[in-house]
Amino acid sequence: MKSSEKILLAGATGYLGQFILAELLKKEYPTRIVVRNKAKLPPALLTHPLLEVVEAEVTKPNTLLGVCEGVTQVISTVGITRQKDKLTYEQVDYAANKNLLDEALRSGVRKFVYISVLNGETMRPIAIGAAKERFVDTLKTSGMDYCIVRPSAFYSDIATIFSMAKEGKVRLFGKGQYTMNPIHGEDLAEVCVAQLESSEKEVNVGGVEVFTQYEIAALAFEVLHKPVKVGFLPDWVRKSVLKIGKYLLPKSAYGTIEFVFTVMAMDSVAPMKVGKHRLKAFFEELRNKYLHL
Repeated sequence: MKSSEKILLAGATGYLGQFILAELLKKEYPTRIVVRNKAKLPPALLTHPLLEVVEAEVTKPNTLLGVCEGVTQVISTVGITRQKDKLTYEQVDYAANKNLLDEALRSGVRKFVYISVLNGETMRPIAIGAAKERFVDTLKTSGMDYCIVRPSAFYSDIATIFSMAKEGKVRLFGKGQYTMNPIHGEDLAEVCVAQLESSEKEVNVGGVEVFTQYEIAALAFEVLHKPVKVGFLPDWVRKSVLKIGKYLLPKSAYGTIEFVFTVMAMDSVAPMKVGKHRLKAFFEELRNKYLHL
């Protein structure tokens, strides 16, 4: 057990957070997690000898008082992935992480590891990028040791392409030429936890396989044993949806569309390529779940 360390993990119930928690416990880090409702956690977790569970809401700073007491390092995956409670990126991706940072500074925490997004600088003009990079700026000037982990697309994001293939047709912008090296949550979790003992300030990371979006779609059809059917949408369609949606959609709904439509029209290949997982195997898992429904 790494008794000299105590890690606070925020975002432990999300896709990546669950893998980071498993990796922390595997590496025998005493860990404290912040959750809204501990009753939603698996019962076995609540009795784990290395785990402490604290109920709090990161968007409400008064609930976080003392949450970092005795903590040496913080890992935060906090950010909006799917809109449920109509909070904005500014409220979650920036302000909630700022609340955690303030509490960490108050308690003398040594280091803050923040999971952001690849190409963050390029994404500053859009809502999610502006919020995430604003927090990155705040963290860098806080005086605390830090590491910014910038992953490419998650396998769970790429599942959207698989779902379209399952329905019979995938639609992509341009000619599907944009490239990415998606990463599995388990592989990314290993990288995130490794930063607790690293001096790196910024890590741009993705999986070992690089694909064009068209190749990802073709792989999904191959796994489903279906003919490849891909429709290509001209870029003016994407730009028109973004322009019109900005005025017609509520902020909470538009932010997600803005992010997805921006990422789908750019290359997202991280220079650090790691992992044991392969996308074809992930798609096969999805197919098998689909067949057993």
